[in-house]
Amino acid sequence: MAETSTTMKAELETVSKLIDTLVEFAVQYGFQLLGALVFLFVGLKVATWSARRVVDFAEARSIDQTLARFIGNVVKVVLVAFVAIITLGNFGISIAPLIALAGAAAFGATMAIQGPLSNYGAGLSIILSRPFAVGDTICVKNVSGTVDDIKLAATVLIGEDKERITIPNKEIVGEVIVNSNDNRIVESRIALGFSEDSEKAIDTLRTVLKGFDGVASEPAPLVGVHDFTYGGVVLGLRFWVPGLQYFQTRYSVNEALLKGLRDAGISLQPLSQTSISMPPLSADAEV
Repeated sequence: MAETSTTMKAELETVSKLIDTLVEFAVQYGFQLLGALVFLFVGLKVATWSARRVVDFAEARSIDQTLARFIGNVVKVVLVAFVAIITLGNFGISIAPLIALAGAAAFGATMAIQGPLSNYGAGLSIILSRPFAVGDTICVKNVSGTVDDIKLAATVLIGEDKERITIPNKEIVGEVIVNSNDNRIVESRIALGFSEDSEKAIDTLRTVLKGFDGVASEPAPLVGVHDFTYGGVVLGLRFWVPGLQYFQTRYSVNEALLKGLRDAGISLQPLSQTSISMPPLSADAEV
């Protein structure tokens, strides 16, 4: 019985010491920890608010939307980093070893994911140089569409069939980029025999293009003698159509052009029995 009483007394003393230690810690560091947590919460809110205000200010000054968002994100990251450093200092944690560790980790990560990181570098180049913006219709590496979003890692296009096309930014930088803004150019060729009236054919094609809904009037469509071939001439056509209705409009225009030529009594150049090298009749074809 005496042994049990002694054990209970020892346990009570241990609990009492633990409570005294916790009370002492709370009195000494409680307000410091509470202040650090409050500072962290307020700092994150201020960083988010500041980034939003920077984006609004940049857009109000007619700065590109993508560049404005990038600047806002940079401001937010910098502010969050400062808040984190100050908060760790309030907790009494030295940040020097953490900085050294972060540097070593960043070097290792750079070597391990060198490929993906090149996309971020290319994305930064695109955002700063702005060869295209959200809403533009571009063609790069035989892929075309309207720019929906520009991220650091990739650029997202919306195709004519509403498909989302994601292109890694490193595949864009250094390539030939055709930016036609809202429209996209159509280049076609029509072969006529020498017996056909080329001037009448040109006037017919111009009339069809001029009255076709969907073909841009500015810049005006171009129709003329593009080249000469064996037994005839090749007429060239260049006109602009909406980027998101490229193929739909092109096929409809081709039908209208063919009907116009037939109604005018003009025939296309017939195929010869002799095998002759002909120039490609479409600018999309590879030479």
